[in-house]
Amino acid sequence: MKQVFPIVPAGAGSPWTTAAIALLLVGLLFLFGYIFYSSRYSTFEVSAEGLRIRGDLYGRLVPRGALRLEQARVLNLNTEREYALSWRTNGIGMPGYSSGWFRLKNGGKALAFLTTRDSVLYLPTSEGYAVLLSTPEPQALLAALQAGR
Repeated sequence: MKQVFPIVPAGAGSPWTTAAIALLLVGLLFLFGYIFYSSRYSTFEVSAEGLRIRGDLYGRLVPRGALRLEQARVLNLNTEREYALSWRTNGIGMPGYSSGWFRLKNGGKALAFLTTRDSVLYLPTSEGYAVLLSTPEPQALLAALQAGR
Protein backbone atom coordinates (compact mmCIF):
# COMPACT_ATOMS: atom_id res chain seq x y z
CA MET A 1 0.00 0.00 0.00
CA LYS A 2 1.22 3.49 -0.92
CA GLN A 3 1.07 6.49 1.43
CA VAL A 4 1.16 10.08 0.16
CA PHE A 5 2.19 13.02 2.32
CA PRO A 6 1.75 16.65 1.16
CA ILE A 7 4.36 19.38 1.43
CA VAL A 8 3.87 22.13 3.97
CA PRO A 9 2.38 25.07 2.00
CA ALA A 10 4.81 27.86 1.19
CA GLY A 11 4.55 31.09 3.13
CA ALA A 12 2.87 34.22 1.79
CA GLY A 13 6.22 35.64 0.58
CA SER A 14 6.73 33.03 -2.12
CA PRO A 15 4.19 34.40 -4.67
CA TRP A 16 5.50 37.94 -4.10
CA THR A 17 9.08 36.84 -4.65
CA THR A 18 8.06 35.07 -7.86
CA ALA A 19 6.19 38.15 -9.07
CA ALA A 20 9.18 40.40 -8.28
CA ILE A 21 11.54 38.12 -10.21
CA ALA A 22 9.12 37.99 -13.16
CA LEU A 23 8.85 41.79 -13.14
CA LEU A 24 12.65 42.10 -13.07
CA LEU A 25 12.98 39.73 -16.03
CA VAL A 26 10.39 41.66 -18.03
CA GLY A 27 12.25 44.90 -17.23
CA LEU A 28 15.53 43.37 -18.38
CA LEU A 29 13.86 42.21 -21.59
CA PHE A 30 12.75 45.78 -22.33
CA LEU A 31 16.20 47.15 -21.43
CA PHE A 32 17.99 44.75 -23.78
CA GLY A 33 15.44 45.52 -26.51
CA TYR A 34 16.15 49.23 -26.08
CA ILE A 35 19.91 48.61 -26.19
CA PHE A 36 19.49 46.60 -29.40
CA TYR A 37 17.37 49.40 -30.90
CA SER A 38 19.92 52.03 -29.80
CA SER A 39 22.80 50.15 -31.39
CA ARG A 40 21.08 50.49 -34.76
CA TYR A 41 19.26 53.82 -34.64
CA SER A 42 21.24 56.32 -32.56
CA THR A 43 21.96 59.62 -34.31
CA PHE A 44 24.45 62.47 -34.04
CA GLU A 45 22.94 65.91 -34.71
CA VAL A 46 25.01 69.02 -35.40
CA SER A 47 23.49 72.40 -34.58
CA ALA A 48 24.58 75.84 -33.42
CA GLU A 49 24.36 74.52 -29.86
CA GLY A 50 26.83 71.71 -30.48
CA LEU A 51 26.67 67.96 -30.95
CA ARG A 52 23.52 66.20 -29.75
CA ILE A 53 23.66 62.42 -29.39
CA ARG A 54 20.18 60.89 -29.49
CA GLY A 55 18.68 57.45 -29.09
CA ASP A 56 20.87 55.98 -26.39
CA LEU A 57 20.92 55.80 -22.60
CA TYR A 58 24.08 57.91 -22.59
CA GLY A 59 22.97 60.46 -25.19
CA ARG A 60 23.46 64.13 -24.40
CA LEU A 61 24.32 67.52 -25.81
CA VAL A 62 28.03 68.28 -26.01
CA PRO A 63 28.19 72.09 -26.21
CA ARG A 64 29.99 73.55 -29.22
CA GLY A 65 32.28 75.56 -26.94
CA ALA A 66 33.47 72.39 -25.21
CA LEU A 67 34.58 70.69 -28.44
CA ARG A 68 38.25 71.04 -29.40
CA LEU A 69 37.67 70.68 -33.11
CA GLU A 70 41.25 71.58 -34.04
CA GLN A 71 42.39 68.34 -32.34
CA ALA A 72 39.58 66.17 -33.75
CA ARG A 73 40.39 63.46 -36.26
CA VAL A 74 39.28 60.19 -37.76
CA LEU A 75 40.91 57.14 -36.19
CA ASN A 76 41.27 53.45 -36.89
CA LEU A 77 41.20 51.94 -33.40
CA ASN A 78 42.58 48.67 -34.78
CA THR A 79 45.90 50.37 -35.55
CA GLU A 80 45.87 53.40 -33.23
CA ARG A 81 45.56 51.29 -30.10
CA GLU A 82 46.28 54.09 -27.59
CA TYR A 83 42.77 55.46 -28.28
CA ALA A 84 41.07 52.06 -27.99
CA LEU A 85 38.61 51.40 -25.18
CA SER A 86 40.26 49.83 -22.18
CA TRP A 87 37.92 49.78 -19.21
CA ARG A 88 34.16 50.39 -19.05
CA THR A 89 33.38 52.67 -16.11
CA ASN A 90 29.66 53.20 -16.78
CA GLY A 91 28.31 51.91 -20.02
CA ILE A 92 27.20 49.12 -22.27
CA GLY A 93 29.76 46.73 -23.68
CA MET A 94 28.39 44.10 -26.02
CA PRO A 95 29.89 42.43 -29.07
CA GLY A 96 29.62 45.02 -31.84
CA TYR A 97 28.32 47.82 -29.60
CA SER A 98 29.96 49.97 -26.94
CA SER A 99 28.19 52.93 -25.43
CA GLY A 100 28.81 55.07 -22.37
CA TRP A 101 31.84 56.05 -20.32
CA PHE A 102 35.14 54.26 -20.84
CA ARG A 103 38.82 54.60 -20.04
CA LEU A 104 41.14 54.58 -23.02
CA LYS A 105 44.40 52.66 -23.33
CA ASN A 106 46.27 55.99 -23.10
CA GLY A 107 44.61 56.71 -19.72
CA GLY A 108 42.11 59.23 -21.05
CA LYS A 109 38.38 59.23 -20.44
CA ALA A 110 35.87 58.88 -23.30
CA LEU A 111 32.16 58.95 -23.98
CA ALA A 112 31.86 56.31 -26.69
CA PHE A 113 29.18 55.32 -29.18
CA LEU A 114 30.89 52.63 -31.23
CA THR A 115 29.67 49.91 -33.55
CA THR A 116 32.85 49.67 -35.58
CA ARG A 117 36.52 50.29 -34.80
CA ASP A 118 37.98 51.06 -38.21
CA SER A 119 36.50 54.53 -38.84
CA VAL A 120 35.88 56.45 -35.62
CA LEU A 121 35.57 60.19 -35.12
CA TYR A 122 37.65 61.31 -32.13
CA LEU A 123 36.43 64.59 -30.60
CA PRO A 124 38.38 65.85 -27.58
CA THR A 125 36.62 68.28 -25.26
CA SER A 126 37.72 70.94 -22.81
CA GLU A 127 35.85 69.04 -20.08
CA GLY A 128 38.47 66.31 -19.63
CA TYR A 129 37.04 63.64 -21.89
CA ALA A 130 36.82 62.76 -25.58
CA VAL A 131 33.82 61.64 -27.61
CA LEU A 132 34.30 58.61 -29.88
CA LEU A 133 31.66 58.11 -32.59
CA SER A 134 31.07 55.44 -35.21
CA THR A 135 29.39 56.98 -38.22
CA PRO A 136 29.42 56.03 -41.90
CA GLU A 137 30.82 59.48 -42.80
CA PRO A 138 33.10 60.68 -39.99
CA GLN A 139 34.78 63.30 -42.21
CA ALA A 140 31.39 64.79 -43.13
CA LEU A 141 30.37 64.95 -39.45
CA LEU A 142 33.65 66.64 -38.57
CA ALA A 143 33.25 69.11 -41.46
CA ALA A 144 29.71 69.95 -40.30
CA LEU A 145 30.98 70.60 -36.77
CA GLN A 146 33.83 72.77 -38.06
CA ALA A 147 31.44 74.71 -40.29
CA GLY A 148 29.32 75.51 -37.26
CA ARG A 149 26.04 74.28 -38.75
